[in-house]
Amino acid sequence: MGPLSPTRTMRLWGPRSLGVALGVFMTIGFALQLWGGPFQRRLPGLQLRHSWASTPGPAVPSCLPRQRLVFLKTHKSGSSSVLSLLHRYGDRHGLRFALPARYQFGYPKLFQASRVKGYRPQGGGTQSPFHILCHHMRFNLKEVLQVMPSDSFFFSIVRDPAALARSAFSYYKSTSSAFRKSPSLAAFLDNPRAFYQPGARGDHYARNLLWFDFGLPFPPEMRTKRGNPHPPRDPNPPQLPSGVGLRAHTLDPNALFHPVPTAADGHSQTSSAAFLDLRSSSFIQWNLAWLDSVFDLVLVAEYFDESLVLLADALCWGLDDVVGFMHNAQAGGGQGGSAVGDGGLTAEDRQLSARARAWNNLDWALYVHFNRSLWARIKQYGQSRLDSAVAELRARREALAKHCLVGGEALDPKYITDRRFRPFQFGSGKVLGYVLQSGLSLQDQEECERLATPELQYKDKLDAKQFPPTVSVPLKTSRLPSP
Repeated sequence: MGPLSPTRTMRLWGPRSLGVALGVFMTIGFALQLWGGPFQRRLPGLQLRHSWASTPGPAVPSCLPRQRLVFLKTHKSGSSSVLSLLHRYGDRHGLRFALPARYQFGYPKLFQASRVKGYRPQGGGTQSPFHILCHHMRFNLKEVLQVMPSDSFFFSIVRDPAALARSAFSYYKSTSSAFRKSPSLAAFLDNPRAFYQPGARGDHYARNLLWFDFGLPFPPEMRTKRGNPHPPRDPNPPQLPSGVGLRAHTLDPNALFHPVPTAADGHSQTSSAAFLDLRSSSFIQWNLAWLDSVFDLVLVAEYFDESLVLLADALCWGLDDVVGFMHNAQAGGGQGGSAVGDGGLTAEDRQLSARARAWNNLDWALYVHFNRSLWARIKQYGQSRLDSAVAELRARREALAKHCLVGGEALDPKYITDRRFRPFQFGSGKVLGYVLQSGLSLQDQEECERLATPELQYKDKLDAKQFPPTVSVPLKTSRLPSP
């Protein structure tokens, strides 16, 4: 590994090391405020350009495509759709994936390099380099850098905790003891302490799941002996301003750390310090600053297509490389696609969203932070340029869906008889999938299959490609001549 830039050097300072240093500052009493302010083949008739440069120019690439990638696949955030893009890109370009032995890297334990299939520690013999690390893990930078070079492109995706909570409750109800004991999400959020047990099996799904997936430490006041967060003494949530459809990038981060009026039982009351005091606020900002030093881009599920445009731009990829179908979406749910804002919701739904954000306060901090950074990048990219690229991406996706898919959309799994395309069913909701049109040309069939293949089947396909099974042929025993 060559010399590291200052930013990459900071990557090696994990959040736990930062937490120790932060504890020193806390002991001093926080006299100073820390971290202030802050298909390559095209289908017939669907010829679309690869680039969306703001002004026409010669078809000469101004950059080289990035092909060393680390994607932190967070849970219930639209990450399976991003994974599908990476599977297809790597498969098409013959890239080598860092694959788990099964489908996850020992989750919920922190990532360990030894869990990568075919990995050999330094000095353990020659091995071909890995290009893409992208399957479920709990992030652990030190171990990731044992597998991937430090100049890899690191990225992830976040989702509004209110939407994530709804999806997680449905998907992980049989896995999380807290969700399993609760009759509904509303009942759970009304009194989380009645159901949530720190350290209980699967309960990391029930609170601050994004923060957990990023491998971050929890603030001292939320820590238990087992290192898991526990609920605050007073879970009364602050409420977003009523009657205002807030765009995600205009949310006030101060709402994370200061009491605000909330409605409960029809009366106005002042929330207790259910969010975080100054020390916790600084602790969060410290960890967010560390994430900024590690991740080159964090996508936002509610602005999925906008995020894909920025991803393609950052990676110097073509439009076809980021056009795909949604994967692992639940019937009646969806993954992102709508901006944060409570204007169109009922009062009950607004209250449920507010309680979900308050209970998942660390995830809310993550979300607001990366929402802000996304819109800063959009401003730099250019809003009109972005709008044009998003419209082109959506037109391309719609055309591909009509060409490849029966009905042009995702279907109930009962209609999917081909096991290659039937998504894994888990949780209380049905996970939708795709059925391919008949009569496709061989070339179109290949590309449409790539687009429609669910993540588990695609992982198996890549595994077989990278580690072809060895066929042992029994040796023929020659017959000895008779004496």
